[in-house]
Amino acid sequence: MALAIDIDFGALLGKKNPPLVGLDISTSGVKLVELSEAGKNEYRLERYASEPLPRGAVVDGNIENIDAVSDAIARVVKKSGSKAKFAALGMPPASVITKKIILPGGMSEEELEVQVEAEASQYIPFALEEVSLDFDVLGPAPNAPEDVEVLLAATRKEKVEDRVAVAEAAQLTPTVMDIESYAARAAVDRLVAQLPNGGKDQIVALIQIGAQVTHVSMLLDGQAIYEREQPFGGSQLTQDIVRAYGLSFEEAEAKKRSGDMPEGYERELLEPFLESAGLEVTRAIQFFFTSTPYTRVDQIFLAGGCAVIPGLVELVANRTKISTSVISPFKGMEIAPGVREKQLRAEAPAYLIACGLAMRRFG
Repeated sequence: MALAIDIDFGALLGKKNPPLVGLDISTSGVKLVELSEAGKNEYRLERYASEPLPRGAVVDGNIENIDAVSDAIARVVKKSGSKAKFAALGMPPASVITKKIILPGGMSEEELEVQVEAEASQYIPFALEEVSLDFDVLGPAPNAPEDVEVLLAATRKEKVEDRVAVAEAAQLTPTVMDIESYAARAAVDRLVAQLPNGGKDQIVALIQIGAQVTHVSMLLDGQAIYEREQPFGGSQLTQDIVRAYGLSFEEAEAKKRSGDMPEGYERELLEPFLESAGLEVTRAIQFFFTSTPYTRVDQIFLAGGCAVIPGLVELVANRTKISTSVISPFKGMEIAPGVREKQLRAEAPAYLIACGLAMRRFG
């Protein structure tokens, strides 16, 4: 399930599921997804697009250049052709404090708010007036059914305000601020449900290899049982290309994506990078085994911009001896006529977070 730090639901009053775009703002660029309903719990991909960001515009999840990011959002909206006025955005997991707490059952929403604020002050190392705080009632407490389990989330207000500012500068109204890892899991839940027996009792390793960071989530029956971030990503390969061929970072990134590389690139740069990626995945699984009671992983899902690099999925499967696949968050969805399916197949694994954010339109 997703937890939202709500921004402005007043703008949505009187409208049922108005068009909304999911905007994933990362170190490397901005990705947009717009979905519509195609039946009960069925979706249709209306449009998607991405736009690169200049280096330094977003650093460690922090927006450092408001103008550059808002310009990229405006361009990606125009490129996609979306007419949506509302947006769901994500916060990096590292910038959000989450905590499960147990509270007495039977309280009103107002009483819960007061109690959550009182509890939150124990876990948050900032003054409460500096924080955007939200909570979600998960259900009865596991060992005390008369109590409720509540998930609280808190982040610095300035981080939320920066994301609101870039969306508003691009003429969008932010209506939901989600946690990126929750958005990714919302998208993956659909895919797990398509596994044999609906994925029940299966431990699924979701490995998202981004530009700077690899995010690892171990999922069991709709719950994250383990999460970790490792400092490894595709920009390491880009840096290798910069050093080897004397290109600018932007030129290297463009050539990496297009495959327009000099002879010897695969042997000298790509294969060592793939070896490193395989090692990171193997290491992530070993960390999971040594720091939890679990001793197996049944399925590995690879996502993120690096997931589609030729040879990676085979290397990971060989190293780990675990069934491994590159996933598309749009698997099983209807595809609008304007979407180029061949291009989508190559790019889809990078849109996991943006897709999960777009699904908030129906949540």
